[in-house]
Amino acid sequence: MPTYSYRCANCGYAFDQYQAFTDDSLTVCPNCGEPQLRKVFNSIGVTFNGSGFYHNDSGSGSSTPDAKPAAEKAPKAEKKAEKKAEPKKADSGSTTS
Repeated sequence: MPTYSYRCANCGYAFDQYQAFTDDSLTVCPNCGEPQLRKVFNSIGVTFNGSGFYHNDSGSGSSTPDAKPAAEKAPKAEKKAEKKAEPKKADSGSTTS
């Protein structure tokens, strides 16, 4: 069950209460009896330490330092295609009869 923090707007009394999600919010202050009780919402204390998911898995690049972008790999593929496209030259030093 979650813990909710309450504070009275009339007298300033503050306390925490364990309640189920299905329970109604408290409205009457147990200190002064006035219907001025309000839930207090605090920021969540979450911190991301270490390399984390957004550094490695954000999709902006590879997480391995050895990986090269596609632009760096393209010249090698072009060179291979050029070698295949060049016709073989006849050997000029040989004699044919």
